Amino acid sequence: MYPNMKFIRRLLPLFLLMALLAGGAAFGLYHSLHTPVTHQNADTYITIDQGLASNRILGILEDKGVIQEPLAAKIYLRFFKRNAKLEAGDYLFPSPISPVEVLEQLKDGKKRTQTLTIPEGWTRFEIAERVAAQFPTEPPVTEKEVLAMMDDVSLIRDIDPQATNLEGYLYPTTYEFELGTTPKAVIAKMVQQFNATWQPEWDELAQRIGKTKREIVIIASLIEKESKVDSERTLVSSVIYNRLERGIPLGIDATNVYIAKLLGRWDGIIHKSDVEVDHPYNTRKIKGLPPGPIGSASRSAFEAALHPAQTDNLYYVLNVEAGDGSHHFYSTAAEFAKGKAAYQKWLAGQR
Repeated sequence: MYPNMKFIRRLLPLFLLMALLAGGAAFGLYHSLHTPVTHQNADTYITIDQGLASNRILGILEDKGVIQEPLAAKIYLRFFKRNAKLEAGDYLFPSPISPVEVLEQLKDGKKRTQTLTIPEGWTRFEIAERVAAQFPTEPPVTEKEVLAMMDDVSLIRDIDPQATNLEGYLYPTTYEFELGTTPKAVIAKMVQQFNATWQPEWDELAQRIGKTKREIVIIASLIEKESKVDSERTLVSSVIYNRLERGIPLGIDATNVYIAKLLGRWDGIIHKSDVEVDHPYNTRKIKGLPPGPIGSASRSAFEAALHPAQTDNLYYVLNVEAGDGSHHFYSTAAEFAKGKAAYQKWLAGQR
């Protein structure tokens, strides 16, 4: 009644065998692709050049021991990831790592990078020194050459037409750059980060308190230098605004340090000549703001410059008892004199 049943029964074992073999092959392929393997090049960058075929890339990785069964990877790419594109780049492959994880990394096209950290409050002089050291060129670029690049104000002409250099507009933070990035591109990135940090509503706030964007940048740079304690920066800001309103010189020692750096004579100590010098940045002698920023300010300093506390304070002295860099604030000269005397007594004891 069923003439083909005998034939089918004879083929059934063959079908079962083929299914077992296929299942075993699939399991073996899955196992090969997803099993992490150990290799000896976890700390070595492996460069994949532009335009290499996938078989050539897998051959490079096999030579480095990162992929130990390239056939499984080839099958995976051929039948399951036909449209996958393996990007050129410089790669660090951790050990152990599976072939699938390797192929996933190769989709990103990573370039080798280096970190650049610009601390808050740094001037363009310190920044130029670090950039020249960390971003060598051929021929080598000098610190003075990097500093000269910072005289190109075309990057900020639209936001500060009065600027003669990029002081105050090189935002302090930690950056990641590809190897080979030029100092000029590094500088442009720092200005770009300043623009990204400056909030659109800050322009309106500046106008509301009668200040230009440039003046806020200057005030923020002074606050950054005067206090490292975020919680008191609005108080420092209030002292600056109160003195400006009353026509009292700001008397900020950090501007005398900046003068010494401008004149190329800063040795880590404020000398009598730095205090007595006739210079536009000498806030012990001039009234009003210095002619430009004296360093790179953080967002916290900008916020304080835009939101000064409402106080009568005109003075502050380091709070040596707290030991955290904070200050005592005073509204009268008599109170200030007492606080200053106590500070000088403490300072003499330290010496």
